[in-house]
Amino acid sequence: MIAALARGRAGLMLALQSGLAAGLAWFVAHDLFGRPMPFFAPIAAVITLGSSVGQRLRRTSELVIGVAVGIGLGDGIILLIGTGPIQIGVIVLLAVLLATAVGGGAPLIVQSASSAVLVATLTSTSGQPWTRFLDALVGGGIGLAVMSVLLPLNPLTVVSRAADPALRAFTAGLHDVARGLTAGDPAVVQGALERLRAAEGTFAAFRTAIDAARENVAFAPARWRSRGALAQYVEGADQLTYALRNVRVMVRRAQTALNDQEPVPDVLPASIQHLGDAVDLLRQEWDRGVEPLATRERALRAVAESGRAYAEGVGYSGGVVVAQVRTAVADLLRATGIEYAEATRLVRDAIGWRGRPHGARKRQIRPRQS
Repeated sequence: MIAALARGRAGLMLALQSGLAAGLAWFVAHDLFGRPMPFFAPIAAVITLGSSVGQRLRRTSELVIGVAVGIGLGDGIILLIGTGPIQIGVIVLLAVLLATAVGGGAPLIVQSASSAVLVATLTSTSGQPWTRFLDALVGGGIGLAVMSVLLPLNPLTVVSRAADPALRAFTAGLHDVARGLTAGDPAVVQGALERLRAAEGTFAAFRTAIDAARENVAFAPARWRSRGALAQYVEGADQLTYALRNVRVMVRRAQTALNDQEPVPDVLPASIQHLGDAVDLLRQEWDRGVEPLATRERALRAVAESGRAYAEGVGYSGGVVVAQVRTAVADLLRATGIEYAEATRLVRDAIGWRGRPHGARKRQIRPRQS
């Protein structure tokens, strides 16, 4: 019941947008343009809104054009050669060819074809062929206006909902790695690796949501005040993707370390546990819109523990794990808004490298042979 209410609340804005767009599309086409039955106007408006959630403005514009082109083609062909199975086939063929020729993506192609079929099967040949085409343009334009200007989605809500599963999966994967290293169980580490691989999909959705939110903020004056808070997500997303890739390398070496029975100091899984905690803290602090100070503190604690693990003694793969923890922490610090040079300095200080010559650092990080 609670889950159903949460889903309903999440879809409330889309429902409001759809209702407003459908009513406005009918009003404009019927009352302002004098169309007696402009049912394609609200249909196009709702299709535009329903298919544009999380999509970029260019794809949504393609959708509007696709609906209008399909309806226009359908009307024209029916007027010339009537209706029937052959005519439907010809309409779809031409709609797909035209959409492909202009370089349209899947939304344009699909909507051109489906709208043409709708005209060919559900409407009569009476009336002028351009009228339903006009209805579709009106409806699609109203849908875009509602989505971008009149009642835009909150970009922070969109991005936060996309970031939440990505960061939760990242956190869970790191915690599983720590648990597997503590138990000396390569199978648990392998499961964590699979979880982190699956997280790539959630990170892709996160990036898509950021792109959509940036366009929403750019075209919706009512959401301009969200630019500052949204910047945390925009600036940090790439760095989190880099961190995820480095962590996946780390996990593979952790599994190899267990398979080769290398020494694993207790502070090494503790370091990875802290790294997972830091990712989860970032999720919480981003959601609250506060500066991620706790994230930075926990990330630096992770790198300090990795330095202790190296000092206590690790094998070759263990040395790679330590190095990847440091790299992932630097990525995570950059995701919190710290510049590259400062992030590198903080990592070196946390390990205890401050004041050491560069060559000494290089010798220190070389993994030991098991």
